[in-house]
Amino acid sequence: MKKSELPEKICIVCNRPFKWRKKWKLNWKQVKYCSKKCSNLAKIIKG
Repeated sequence: MKKSELPEKICIVCNRPFKWRKKWKLNWKQVKYCSKKCSNLAKIIKG
C-alpha cells in the first residue's frame, strides 16, 4: 500500500491529521492520539 493510500485520523488533542502506522495494526480503531505527547496531555487535562 502506498503512503498516500493509508488511512488517516485527526488527533483529538492537537487536531492534526495522522496516518496509520504498522504498530497500530491490531488496534487502529481505538487509536485517538497522534503521539505519546498528546496522550499524556489528554491524561493531564482529564484529571
